[in-house]
Amino acid sequence: MRGALLLLLSLLMLAAAPAWADDRRDHERARAALAAGEIRPLADLLAEVERRYIGRVIETELERENGRWVYEFKVLPPSGRVFELKLDAATGALLRARGPVQERD
Repeated sequence: MRGALLLLLSLLMLAAAPAWADDRRDHERARAALAAGEIRPLADLLAEVERRYIGRVIETELERENGRWVYEFKVLPPSGRVFELKLDAATGALLRARGPVQERD
């Protein structure tokens, strides 16, 4: 029984290893893009999103889309209906919004 449990845990760790490696590479790529001036700091854009939109940012991602760095923000407003924003990571310009976006007055 104990041997089977150890084998199962080992297999689970091996299955998760590629995800950990991908996360590390993503982090390194983001750091390099910031150092090269290709993107703005996440903290700056996060503050802008929270200042402009009603709700709390619950998830962020940095992706490369069509040769451009894009920050994706998922925002949870008091209504409970999550909306998504995609911003150009270099300029902060809004590229796309999905869902019930609620801007502040």
